Amino acid sequence: MRLSDCHNIDDFRTLAKARLPFPVFDYIDGAADDELTKARNTSAYDTVDLVPDVLAGVEDIDTSCMILGRKSALPLILSPTAVQRAFHWQGETAVAKAAEKFGLWFGISSLATRSIEEIAALTSGPKLFQLYVHKDKGLNTSMIERCQASGFDALALTVDTIVSGKRERCLRSGFTTPPRFTAASMWSYATRPRWTLDYLLREKFSLPNLDTHVAEGSSQAVSIAEYFNTMLDTSMDWDTAAAIRQQWGGTFVLKGVMSANDARRAVEIGADAIMISNHGGRQLDGSRAPFDQLPEILDAVGGKIEIICDGGVRRGTHALKALCSGATAASGGRLYLYALAAAGQEGVERALSILKDEIERGMRLMGVKQVEQLTQNRLRRRSVS
Repeated sequence: MRLSDCHNIDDFRTLAKARLPFPVFDYIDGAADDELTKARNTSAYDTVDLVPDVLAGVEDIDTSCMILGRKSALPLILSPTAVQRAFHWQGETAVAKAAEKFGLWFGISSLATRSIEEIAALTSGPKLFQLYVHKDKGLNTSMIERCQASGFDALALTVDTIVSGKRERCLRSGFTTPPRFTAASMWSYATRPRWTLDYLLREKFSLPNLDTHVAEGSSQAVSIAEYFNTMLDTSMDWDTAAAIRQQWGGTFVLKGVMSANDARRAVEIGADAIMISNHGGRQLDGSRAPFDQLPEILDAVGGKIEIICDGGVRRGTHALKALCSGATAASGGRLYLYALAAAGQEGVERALSILKDEIERGMRLMGVKQVEQLTQNRLRRRSVS
């Protein structure tokens, strides 16, 4: 299979699986426990149907919208994801450049493999930083101050990872950061020579936003679960979130809100947006899909705060359904990670081009000229028999 054979996000998943050693692929693809929530994140979009208008004169359409005070060419955000150079040697560089080319928001993780400063220098496009609150308060302050100095547009505080979900595929494969060769996985690494040679011969793997304070994840290999369970602050509460918002002083997002009550609290502390998210199904298996929870949260805080529906997006029509349900935008990680793993920046750009085409085609077929016309009257929920 070649990159030119990829015509949807699932095709990129197939190509990534062929090109990656299985521990690395399973880290991207896997989720918590039985992976029920991960599957539900996407299948939830099948429970509603789009209702098109015709004869709407859709020769000229505008897919752009305002997200977090910046214009986006599409109602889509590339969510922050960790350790991207484990998937392809270009890592976050590829995603940043592709996002800028397509005029999209993107984010980098605290566990990014490119530094805050390097990413800021690469692009003038809208970018957010995903903050994991560590027990080391000096590390938290360091990352916030570096983002302030580098001109990041928003800070997204991740609130759903005080402990790690049980990611069983990673337990079986022994995946660590940095990736570590084991007897069980050696054959898979040996039969993916392009990935393996890139990993061994290119610049040393590191987590440059963390390694000024901790060795874990850069020079010391650990599993992501071990890192979360030992390094992150389990005492984090609403006072912590409010203090970080004040310390940051700029556009502030809470990522990982899933209940209407928490959405109300986010408004109370002055957050600019929430990302309804279950971390791609990688934390609490059995939790609801963000798209399923969107109407309830919209009823609680609609109009008071921007609402981003995060996770499960595999089609342009999924983004359209999220907006019709009241979201400001849709977002996701795997939607570009499979493409990054498959072919670096070229892969991400092809994936974004496909999603752009799907959004444009979907809007035309719905008789919609502007994103603002994607309203609830264009959606019907299927009755449950």
